[in-house]
Amino acid sequence: MNIKITYKWLLEYLDTNADPFEIQKYLSLCGPSVESVIKMGDDYVFDIEITSNRIDTASVYGIAQECYAILPQFKKKARLKIDPFKKYRLRYLDIRRKAPTPIIHLADKTLARRITAVALTHITIKPSPAYIQERLSLCDERPINNVVDISNYIRIAFGQPVHVFDLDRLGASGIAITKSVKNETITTLDGKKIILPGNDIIIKDVQGRLIDLAGIMGAQNSEVTDQTKNILLFVPSFNKKFVRRTSMLTGQRTPSVTYFEKGLDPERTETTLVYGTELLGTHAEATIASKVLDTYPQKAQKKNLSISFSNIQRDIGAPVGYKNIISILNRLNFKTSGTTNKIRVSPPSYRVDDISIQADIVEEIARIYGYHLIPSKVQQTALAEQPQDINNLLRMENKIKYLLKHLGLHEVYNYSMISKAQILALGLDVHAHLHIKNTISQEIEYLRTSLTSSLIQNIKDNQGKRKQLRFFEIANVYHPKKNDLPDEEKQLGLVTNTSYADIKGILEALCQECNITVSFQPTSQVPYLSHTTQAELLTPDGAIFGWIGQIAPSYQERHGLKDPLYLAGLTMKNLVSASQTVSTYQPINPYAIVKLDMTVPLIKKQPYDSVVKIIRATSKYITDIALLDTFENKITLRLSFERKDRNITEEEAKSELKKIIQALE
Repeated sequence: MNIKITYKWLLEYLDTNADPFEIQKYLSLCGPSVESVIKMGDDYVFDIEITSNRIDTASVYGIAQECYAILPQFKKKARLKIDPFKKYRLRYLDIRRKAPTPIIHLADKTLARRITAVALTHITIKPSPAYIQERLSLCDERPINNVVDISNYIRIAFGQPVHVFDLDRLGASGIAITKSVKNETITTLDGKKIILPGNDIIIKDVQGRLIDLAGIMGAQNSEVTDQTKNILLFVPSFNKKFVRRTSMLTGQRTPSVTYFEKGLDPERTETTLVYGTELLGTHAEATIASKVLDTYPQKAQKKNLSISFSNIQRDIGAPVGYKNIISILNRLNFKTSGTTNKIRVSPPSYRVDDISIQADIVEEIARIYGYHLIPSKVQQTALAEQPQDINNLLRMENKIKYLLKHLGLHEVYNYSMISKAQILALGLDVHAHLHIKNTISQEIEYLRTSLTSSLIQNIKDNQGKRKQLRFFEIANVYHPKKNDLPDEEKQLGLVTNTSYADIKGILEALCQECNITVSFQPTSQVPYLSHTTQAELLTPDGAIFGWIGQIAPSYQERHGLKDPLYLAGLTMKNLVSASQTVSTYQPINPYAIVKLDMTVPLIKKQPYDSVVKIIRATSKYITDIALLDTFENKITLRLSFERKDRNITEEEAKSELKKIIQALE
């Protein structure tokens, strides 16, 4: 997350003699990274990267607080001119005693940590003052009108999003903050119609109309227009989990989301409401027409931690003095008490969520003190020996990747998660897959039990871009275990759109490289493969270590595939077990070899492997069988004949060939 603020705006809260480039340098060393400083007219614009757990710094005042803590370490003056959290309090608002209170019903206390609101009347819609328009433009915000601009101005100033409703379009009976029902719809301010997934925080008026997708964007039916006279200034602190979930499931990313999803300080809503009321009174002639509604079901709890001076020095590894430690903590607005043996530390409300253990306190002291001042000491290294089976698996993985790359295949990396639709498209049981409870997308909802669905999707995404597509992936799959973590199994998956012979040849080359004698046994165990074109890979002792086949026509049509697909899957563990580091030694035969070609018709549904077995069983002089060509139901083979005791004659070889032809008839 990045924010933009201006130097002049920063100086409204900070008294310092540091120039913009010194602020960039020192903040980047000890705090948020200032990625750039650009001179724009007579001002400077900072582009600042905000650490995800430090949303309190995502504002002009938040950066002023960081400067106040960091700059003195570099002998630069830094003083906060005002404390908005003390200056802007509800008790300072001028409210009539008999004024009504806005009606806002919070259906579930878990939806928001705090809600504040006030009704304002006699609004005059007009352009914002020049200084507000200029600052918003420099911060990449488009000026619209005074009311909308002030709401954006407050967000940048204090890091608290606000929303402004047209009160006359809501009616007098109030609004309700509740949860959505699945498939409810809302048309947001930017004209998008969003179908809600359900259990989202929404705001409805008394008529049941959705007027706000909470924490994300308001609806068109309650937006401020040029005719607006009365408004409801609404400053909430919503539950970050709900906002994040809705944003991810609907794909809606707005400036408000980037704040709410990280969890805002509920104490900041009061300050923001009072400051907003003041600005609207000054620049929109607004007058307060109600009492302030302040619903605070989840009050921020103070947190107290203790740590010793010696532990701080030990963990940092540098001689940071006691007075320096207390000074750093106080400049960070941490309250401190106690002695060197036991320093009691209480973080401010806006740091309660990210300061929870002693190490967090040490980290804060270390960064402000300066990581660049901590001596660099290389720790003593130690080699952790991997178990032998892991080493064997990694070596095999590297060997396979190297081979398949040189055979012309492309390696792919996919998510370990797939969608429910992908599981059903292969005719598999959804319940046999582990479901991810808090998934951010329905496309990655289940852990896969094979690589097939991902590889099919890879082909589908690339079909038409190249004539031949040949992919492979080596990754873990996950098999559920009751009341336990799943079994993780590493698999090799291959897919091509070329031919069955091509993928079978790839597997044979792979087995040859791994010194595995492989045979192909016809099977029909894989439901999404053609029953006539699938086989299991067997070792000489009958152990299964993989499968191969063509996708069935019905599944090809179901996936919207233009060409037939040929798939293979191997279990890496079994592949390692079957492989040999060194091939079996065979002495070179000094005698001549006779090679003869033959063309034989295949009996219907007769697998090629059975033809090979018949040939080898018929002649003891066969040393090699090579497939030369196929045409319709015929195959052409090249047979190599040799003897171990003398040169074999051509007549002997022809005699053996004749016996083979008879055996195949």
